[in-house]
Formats: sequence, structure tokens, C-alpha cells
Amino acid sequence: MSDVLTRTLAPSAPVRTGAKTSAPVLPVDLRAKGLAKSFAGTPIFGDVSFGLSRGEAVAIVGANGTGKSTLLRCLLGLIPADQGTINVLGTDVVTAKMSDLRMMRAQMGLVSQKHNLVPRLSVLSNVVQGLLGQRPGVRHWSQSLAPAASRAAAMSALAKVGLADLAARRADRLSGGQSQRVAIARALVGQPKILIADEPTASLDPAAGEDVMDLFFALARQEGVTVVFISHNIEHALRYGDRVLGLAEGRMKLDARAARLTAGDLRGLYD
Repeated sequence: MSDVLTRTLAPSAPVRTGAKTSAPVLPVDLRAKGLAKSFAGTPIFGDVSFGLSRGEAVAIVGANGTGKSTLLRCLLGLIPADQGTINVLGTDVVTAKMSDLRMMRAQMGLVSQKHNLVPRLSVLSNVVQGLLGQRPGVRHWSQSLAPAASRAAAMSALAKVGLADLAARRADRLSGGQSQRVAIARALVGQPKILIADEPTASLDPAAGEDVMDLFFALARQEGVTVVFISHNIEHALRYGDRVLGLAEGRMKLDARAARLTAGDLRGLYD
């Protein structure tokens, strides 16, 4: 993508509609500055900086191998960045103790492309396990051990994704779309402040993928949750993201409002 295009698409200041009216200042839930990561001496990305305001949805796009999933793992503190600073929900991820990282992650929900349900457990038990970060211990391994309040929260989350009637079904007897809906319920049951989604529709057929994305973002908007999602689907990035971040050639080449972009702009990241 040319420098001219990058400058054209760069975010601009909020437009004021009157002398006494301005855009509200929202808390910043996540801020990364100057991030760099290499593996075995091979640079993955460098000088990556961005922030996420409360309730914002940000899509991360780019070709395979540009470090999108690696970036998410750095933000979660699962792997260390080689350089830079990361602050998530007030936690300095780079210097935090493991106990502080666990507290931070307990305020976040994760939806991955592999769903990662426990096959032999019931749907309800899988959703109850979404509370383990906040309430560790054997009582949240299974719905049969969980306190009544936890079971009620899990059932409420299942109702939101339209699967309350399947609470007793084993997870290995679900369709792909149903399985991903359960994963969304598990991510939402703890009322997270930030949702991280790594290609949440990659394993689904197009129709199921559309249903899941519509549901995922409807729920996120209702709850006022900040969302970061990786997608290879350009149309999804434009439709569901407030902003789009584009990784290419080892750096952040794009950070722009989705409303200013076209599919052709994003395809330039894959050249």
C-alpha cells in the first residue's frame, strides 16, 4: 500500500458538530507501543503501536505469516514481546507478575477458531468452565459441581446465544456452528471487558460464519465490550470493525476507520 494511501486512510480527529459538543473521551482498555517480536532470529513484526477505546471493535487483517496471532499472544502475556510496552485494563503486561496476568485475563474472553470445548462434557459444563479464570477450583470444572449462581450465569449465557435447550447435550454432538456459539457463551459468561477472537469463523461454512459473526457482535454491542478480532474475511473486517489494523512486511501498514475503507484497500495488504 502506498504512503499516500496510508496517509489518506489515517485516523483523523473527531468532527465537532457545535461549539459546545464534542466526542466523549472513552477509557483506553488496551494500549501497545513499539512492539517487536522475532522467533529464532527471524523478525515477525516490529514497531507495532495502537490503542483500543472502551467498546470499540478492531479487526486485525493481513496475509498468513504476518504475526497476527503472535500479536494477540503478546497482548495476553502468553509470550513476551522482544521490545515495546503493553497495558491492558491497567496492567503492565511486560512487567506484571503471573498473578497479575491471571487477574487481567479473568477480565477477558477468548473465542478461537478451534472452539476448544471439552468433547465429553455437557454444553453447560463447558460454559461453566468460562468462570475458572475468576473462580478457580474444581467446583467450576463441571456444572454438577458448580454453585447455583454459576450454573444460572452459564444458562443465561447459553440463552443469549440461543442454545439453552441444548445445555445437557455433550459437546461432541454439536454442529460446527453450535460449537462456536457455545464457545461464545463460555467467553461471555464472566462478563468480560475485552473479547479476543482469533479467526472465529475459520472452521465454519459461510452461512454459519455469518450467523456467528452477527450474533457475536450483537452481544458485544449489547454488553459494551471492547473487541479485537483477527479475520481473513475482508468483508467481515469492514462490516464488523470500527477500525481496521493491517499487518504487512513486518509492520503495521494500516490503522484506519473501517467506514473509510473499501475491500480493494485491504486487498493491497496481501500483495
